[in-house]
Amino acid sequence: MEEISVPVIDLAKFEAEKEKLRAAVVGPGCFRVINHGITETIIADMKVSARKILELPSEEKHRNTDVIPGSGYVYPNQLNPLFESLGIYDAKSTADIHAFCSCLGVSSHDIEILSTYASALHGLIVNLACKIAEGLGIVDCSFQEWSCHLRMNRYSFTEETIGQYGAHVHTDNSFINVILEDEANEGFEMMNSNGNFVAVNHLPETFLINVGDIGKVWSNGRLHNVKHRVVCKKSAPRFTIAFFLLAPEDNKIEPQAELIDSENPRLYQSFDYREYKKIRTSTLSTAGVVLLHWAIDEAKSMA
Repeated sequence: MEEISVPVIDLAKFEAEKEKLRAAVVGPGCFRVINHGITETIIADMKVSARKILELPSEEKHRNTDVIPGSGYVYPNQLNPLFESLGIYDAKSTADIHAFCSCLGVSSHDIEILSTYASALHGLIVNLACKIAEGLGIVDCSFQEWSCHLRMNRYSFTEETIGQYGAHVHTDNSFINVILEDEANEGFEMMNSNGNFVAVNHLPETFLINVGDIGKVWSNGRLHNVKHRVVCKKSAPRFTIAFFLLAPEDNKIEPQAELIDSENPRLYQSFDYREYKKIRTSTLSTAGVVLLHWAIDEAKSMA
């Protein structure tokens, strides 16, 4: 299979990287960041804690119930039998982190690690979202109060599952998503402009960022909600940690007025994020198709 390296954005030299970021989010919909400010200690501690929590007994993990559809424990199912995931619905909220840890019996040491990581990732994802918005010409746009979902993922890969899907083709249910990868066990593949899937090589000391469905709607179709999947390539469990920027406080998702004009007509109606999640979860429409529920005719022709 063809392998690619996605665009890499150096946040320490961002003034020189602005156009590269804009090209990445309207083109492949996927990029990496370096010099992101998250220390190796925070990252290493979070990997250890996430793995420990994911290895809790099944009956304990089932206590991670939904706050909104699909926000809690996702256990192996018919569509993705090798995948399971634990979620903290709004990880920028200390209360939500403590509620998650309390129901699973997580230690005070791991609570501190989750809280530190969530705070650091919240700062990073808000910064990235603002930079993306500025690249589209929208200034003074704050994402500070948007809900942020943290997910700890495990793929139960073995010798017998090599070549099978760890996660089927999907788009993310977010504005953007920041992924901490498993550097010892790759498997992330994205769809390129030709409609073919290509393997994305891991790059040490980076985070991988994807544009999701909400980014596509918010930008009136400018941002590309990249389709991707995970394939088993190694006989060993794979662990990743994802941090999603979901929706504003009022959960109202709509194209920005600044991006609508005579040459760029409105592509989507306004909708409630919780309704979007409900339909996406109940229909298993995970590859962007659910957006057709709110698409205006021209957007439907683009799907």
